[in-house]
Amino acid sequence: MLICVQNQNIVKPSIPRGTRDFNSNQVEKREYIFSTIKNVFKKYAFAPIETPTMENLSVLTGKYGDEGDQLIFKILNSGDYLLEPKTKSVDFQTISIQKLLPLISEKALRYDLTVPFARFVVMNRNDIVFPFKRYQIQPVWRADRPQKGRYREFYQCDADVVGTDSLVCEAEIVLMIDEVMQNLGIKNCEIKLNNRKILTGISEVIGAAGKEADICTAIDKLDKIGVEGVKKELIEREISEVAIEKLMPIIHIKGSNQEIISELEAVLASSETGLKGLSEIKTTFEYIANFGADIKSVKLDISLARGLSYYTGAIFEVKALDVQMGSISGGGRYDNLTGLFGLDGVSGVGISFGVDRIYDVMEELNLFPATSGYSPKVLLCYFDEKTMAYAMQLLKKIRNLGIIAEMYPQVAKIKKQLEYANAKKISFVMVLGETELANQTITLKNMDSGEQKTVDFENMLSEIHA
Repeated sequence: MLICVQNQNIVKPSIPRGTRDFNSNQVEKREYIFSTIKNVFKKYAFAPIETPTMENLSVLTGKYGDEGDQLIFKILNSGDYLLEPKTKSVDFQTISIQKLLPLISEKALRYDLTVPFARFVVMNRNDIVFPFKRYQIQPVWRADRPQKGRYREFYQCDADVVGTDSLVCEAEIVLMIDEVMQNLGIKNCEIKLNNRKILTGISEVIGAAGKEADICTAIDKLDKIGVEGVKKELIEREISEVAIEKLMPIIHIKGSNQEIISELEAVLASSETGLKGLSEIKTTFEYIANFGADIKSVKLDISLARGLSYYTGAIFEVKALDVQMGSISGGGRYDNLTGLFGLDGVSGVGISFGVDRIYDVMEELNLFPATSGYSPKVLLCYFDEKTMAYAMQLLKKIRNLGIIAEMYPQVAKIKKQLEYANAKKISFVMVLGETELANQTITLKNMDSGEQKTVDFENMLSEIHA
């Protein structure tokens, strides 16, 4: 008996805002970015690791500043957690969100790759050779408001060194950034460099000592909300108007790197911390020069703050200048991130490439290679079951030579098979009929030029490799 059930609850297919599907062409382009970045990481002796999609919420909370913590995607506890002893007596109408959250959520999707890396280092410290250089290419999640270049799910490509405070690492990161950008074809970019110690020194000399975290969070938004917006936020963060008036001309110091350094030496004369940060910047520039690199795109930018609270030294940010887009890469030095997990004195520095923003930049500037590395180069066409068997024999031989090839999966009119080849932009079609089978030959059609000729197997190979 046939029972027909009509579904009255058909759901219109959709995906969450801030996430995306990727077709095969887009995936190929993304993999081109991944492989380009990965090759540079490997060249500089970084080794790969992976960490879980989700972390314990306690691992992530408190590492990104107040605003960052709000953007962590929390995962509700599974099961009937509202009936568990720890929640049964809770008055959910009066309890604060801060006290409620640990009761209903103990895990979260990772916000970035740096904090999970610090946790990894602490848990695996007996198996790690320090300094430890790792790269990691995995997705992260932010409960952010989606907009151009800003997604809720996106990949990061990170490279970090932990277990040394040598500024050679900062210099090598600049070299890696430049090499990645050049290899991807993003020639017109700016690598911004600053130091959180300089920002700490600035907070001291303007009379706002101890408020550097608030100041960094505010001025980190300078490009987004402008000078007046930054002033307003600083006031909301209880920075005095006198301090704000002293701050504004400092973060707008312009000129060559050397001119900015000279002005800052005078501004920070009374701040030991600020002068130390300035010394680190000068040494980093010296090391870059010692490597023989003349990277004109590296700019000292005093307004660069990067709001993440764990940065303690150098900070980096990369922008593509030919498109309207936020930063496509960023990172910095963190002196005690592992200390939050019980392992003190392990300084680290790293960089993260935002693949999705890089993809958008390259798409807008038409920088992806024209040739496809995954599209079949050859399609085998045939007329009947007998020539289909011949096609199968040839297909195996062709694939064994490393050539991407396929055969039309069923007997069909040659016209339909050729239309399939055109739709997939396949370069060559091998037409196999009774004559070809009898003579063990191939009729080869160049789909770009339209030229067609009958050849043997060896000549076919030379034709498609020409």
